[in-house]
Amino acid sequence: MDIRRLFQRNLRKSRFFIANNVSSIQVIVFYYLIMTILSLILFYLPIFRQPGSKASFIDLLFMAISTVSVTGLSTFNINHIFNDRGVLLLEILFQVGGLGIMMISTFFFIVSKRKISLKQRQLIMTDMNQPRLSGIVRLIRTTFVILLAAQAAFGVLFSIYFYIRGYYQNWRDAIFYGFYQSISAVTNSGFDVTGDSIRPFANDYFFLIAIMILIFIGGIGFPVLMDIREWFLYKRKRHKSKLPFRFSLFTKIAVLAFVILFIGGALLIYMLENNHLFAGMTPGAKWINSLFYSMTTRNAGLQIHDLNQFQTTTLIIFSLLMFIGCSPSSVGGGIRTTTVAIIGLYLYSFLKSEDNINVFGRRISETDVRKSVVVFMLSLGMCFFSVLFLTAIEDQPLIAIIVEVTSAFGTTGLSLGITSDLTTTGKVIIAILMFIGRIGMLYTLLLFVPKETRDLGYEYPTEQIIIG
Repeated sequence: MDIRRLFQRNLRKSRFFIANNVSSIQVIVFYYLIMTILSLILFYLPIFRQPGSKASFIDLLFMAISTVSVTGLSTFNINHIFNDRGVLLLEILFQVGGLGIMMISTFFFIVSKRKISLKQRQLIMTDMNQPRLSGIVRLIRTTFVILLAAQAAFGVLFSIYFYIRGYYQNWRDAIFYGFYQSISAVTNSGFDVTGDSIRPFANDYFFLIAIMILIFIGGIGFPVLMDIREWFLYKRKRHKSKLPFRFSLFTKIAVLAFVILFIGGALLIYMLENNHLFAGMTPGAKWINSLFYSMTTRNAGLQIHDLNQFQTTTLIIFSLLMFIGCSPSSVGGGIRTTTVAIIGLYLYSFLKSEDNINVFGRRISETDVRKSVVVFMLSLGMCFFSVLFLTAIEDQPLIAIIVEVTSAFGTTGLSLGITSDLTTTGKVIIAILMFIGRIGMLYTLLLFVPKETRDLGYEYPTEQIIIG
């Protein structure tokens, strides 16, 4: 009896120690590491592999990280290693990596009507990059339904469309690849399981527009989807509500940043490739191609041309868009659109000699400004030194390495075809970039920062220095 009581007391102490010394960020990172290891083990199972297929440990580990981070980079031809069951496995892992481990597990908690504890809510908040606990469960329920509904609806649409248009000669293949393209686009995974990505659809503008819609749904941010849903409900019941509907500041900034990057990126791509790769196309086709690449480079990684056909300047624009990525709390990576938006607003306020950053009738907090600057500078530094190091150890063109690094960090998946030719060290670096891109640079930094802010209890005198 004494031994059992001693054991129970020590167990309570250990739980208290873990709860108070392990942050939510560390727990989330641990979950993604476990998911990566589980994916690696599953990739070794013969049931998911082509007969006689061979892949090294580092290549399968690279594939596991790329899958969980929904990047899309691969060191081998997927259709040479995985069979149809393996592709279905990838689709399941896309959901885990894109929607997030905590979102999926919480949704099953909701369905089974199990109580969600405060600690679980904190983990959800961390995994979804949310600033507060209130409404987090409702956000998950709404977002999960919207994303699954989009995948199912467009999966059915693509299946019928592929068969009618003759892309696939039987219903099995039409359904199989129809749902794959839908899931791949919503989760922004971008894996090429056929060897041609979506090049066969290069002139199918209906399909390209549909893919862009799905990429937008996955990358605009879960809170934005929530706000859009609430807005539609408000419009339907407007006569019953006494208060006007108000979009959140996050939604306004995320949508504004998306529109500017989407249209601005398309304009630059159009001007650069108008008389180059797009020469000979109709004006409508040029714009569709420009809009598509402006969208897909921000995270999806789907392509309808060989990237080596683009000019170097265009590839630099691609790299910049991949570095920025999607909105926070979405399926995408990168430094995120709101980070760039806040830095841009900060510069604008500085040029106007204003002390505060005011936008849409609200003031941006100094904490958010500092976070944005830190994320931008650390991410830029990490990508710069990654390019520098890979240039020293890899026999590849500089622009190819820049595209590879930004594609990994932005979890995009576009490449000039050098991924399989990288050395083992190079693959490890790219894999680390993919993992950091998935969990976010800010959370990566906070892994090594104490949970509590240090208060020195005193302040040094202020002294100005010469700048510029």
